[in-house]
Amino acid sequence: MPSTHPEFPNLRIFDHPLVQDKLTRARDVDTTPAEFRRLLNEIAGLMTYEASRDFPLADCQVQTPIETMNGQVLSQPITLVPILRAGLGMTDGILRMLPEARVGHLGCYRDESTFETVDYYMKMPPDVSDGPVLIVDPMLATGGSADYAIDRLKQLGCDNIRFICLVSAPDGVGRLLKSHPDVIVYTASLDDRLTDRKYIAPGLGDAGDRIFGTI
Repeated sequence: MPSTHPEFPNLRIFDHPLVQDKLTRARDVDTTPAEFRRLLNEIAGLMTYEASRDFPLADCQVQTPIETMNGQVLSQPITLVPILRAGLGMTDGILRMLPEARVGHLGCYRDESTFETVDYYMKMPPDVSDGPVLIVDPMLATGGSADYAIDRLKQLGCDNIRFICLVSAPDGVGRLLKSHPDVIVYTASLDDRLTDRKYIAPGLGDAGDRIFGTI
């Protein structure tokens, strides 16, 4: 199970050896875009196991090759919401674990001069509020984009939201959990700080550029 943090009670940090090994490889400046994409998806898939731990279940009957038995299946539709564009780099890994999940899209970015969130696109399933929502973005830096994304989904009636990221900064975690104390944040690492340009340090660079090879 992920560990907790005394300052951020809703933060869950994945200190599992497999996650830490893959995250360290992803941080390496010499890791190629293809390898970076693979690592992000593998980490996201591993994190999904815990992020979905309390998804609601419904009882059912299933016919095995031997006899009929009672079982359980997920009872609500699940929606995955990558924050464009970097969140797309985690989507396939999560869909391997949750192949029936729907995928909404939310486009927003941080203005590099003002550091404010700018939105440009949103497309969600019409019944997005009927089940759990997993918002994904590799980076939780200032928390602006994540805060905005959660606000938009709450406006649509969503009340079961989790946020999954690879690396996070104390500033962003603090902002997000102050604005949304009902949301659990899952991260593979709580890094040290933000730079003057609001990048996570030590971080892993610009995740979007590294995913898509636009460095």
